Amino acid sequence: MRSKTLPLLVLVAAIAGLVASVGWAATRDGAGGWMMQRSGAGMMGYSANGGERVRGLADAKRQAQRFADRLDLKVGEVMRFSNQYYAELEERDGRLATEVLVEPETGTVFLEYGPAMMWNTRYGMMSDFRLRGSGGGMMGGSNGGMMGGGSNGGMMGGSTGGMMGGGMMDGSADPTWTPGIATGAVSPQKARALATRWLAGQSSEATIGEPDVFPGYYTLHVLKNGRIAGMLSVNASTGAVWSHWWHGRFVSMLEE
Repeated sequence: MRSKTLPLLVLVAAIAGLVASVGWAATRDGAGGWMMQRSGAGMMGYSANGGERVRGLADAKRQAQRFADRLDLKVGEVMRFSNQYYAELEERDGRLATEVLVEPETGTVFLEYGPAMMWNTRYGMMSDFRLRGSGGGMMGGSNGGMMGGGSNGGMMGGSTGGMMGGGMMDGSADPTWTPGIATGAVSPQKARALATRWLAGQSSEATIGEPDVFPGYYTLHVLKNGRIAGMLSVNASTGAVWSHWWHGRFVSMLEE
């Protein structure tokens, strides 16, 4: 078992280093558009008034809303974890759209790692979503784009591969990811059952909360003694489970 696990962890570390080396941010230029710049604060992030330290949940919500405004979305639930802030973005009718992270030191806002990037069928890397005002497909689109997927690939993936394609960014190189076993669409109830079974497989005594429904996947709170201890997501098509291991320890929450 050790001989199989060690190469996997090495692979994950290598991917993390490669991703960090190609991290970029999009900031507004003088004409009100968006421009690409190098950013050390996250993977494929967008900077919303970057460089400002985030000093609490209210600050994090304001930063996330600046990002959400570009997509005609609004911020819902905001959480503080030991590693970063997390926020849910919603459609104007209240439906959940996607998940973002906010860096405490710089205020940079970017799509959350994992399911929000790879599984979200509307706002993720493999969708036809294009950032308004960017001039075309930085995160994806049917023709690829610098960071996105699509039929022609792109630097980060797509059906024809790309620099990090071939399944390496779908979670399968992550020790906390388990492949799907579903044979049809996964209901919210099924997603919760799969998440519960995944936790049991980790010998965890935690429980699973109600699923939040995002385009293409569900995100569920992991609870210990009724208190949030983490999150995981379940793919709505395959039933794959992906733990949000990057958050760190839960600190506090600001609900809408």
